[in-house]
Amino acid sequence: MVPLFILQINLGRLFMNRDEVIQDLVNKWIEKANKDLLSAERELSFEDPVTETVCFHSQQAVEKYLKAFLVYHQIYFTKTHRIIDLLELCATVDSSFKDELEDADNLTDYAVEVRYPDVWVEPGIEETEEALEIADKVKEFVLSKIDFTNDHKKEATNSI
Repeated sequence: MVPLFILQINLGRLFMNRDEVIQDLVNKWIEKANKDLLSAERELSFEDPVTETVCFHSQQAVEKYLKAFLVYHQIYFTKTHRIIDLLELCATVDSSFKDELEDADNLTDYAVEVRYPDVWVEPGIEETEEALEIADKVKEFVLSKIDFTNDHKKEATNSI
């Protein structure tokens, strides 16, 4: 017998074929990434932004865009915040990931270090703006590599 929580989780996907399930999951990763990016952009727009928050959400957006690409290509990944690990997995499908997005790994430290008081990290405004620029670049790059039908690509890019 299938546990009830499994049935509840999959209920929405009950009538989807395999490709639709993958597309749905990719869209959900992209939607989450878009929300992280929006949070970073909004915080940076304030007169006195909390820079570690902007950097954290920029890192999270990058991580989620890369995971969307991996799901799209059905490549297994472990739970990780290490951008370089995700880039290496993406590069197994498209070698341009490591060349074009190598600077994205600079955001890895913002995944954990900025959230805890034992290591005090307070990025400057220039470093913060660069983190957001990298996240924007990763978004554009990844979305250009995911080949959904026009309706689904439009849905994924406009989900914020």
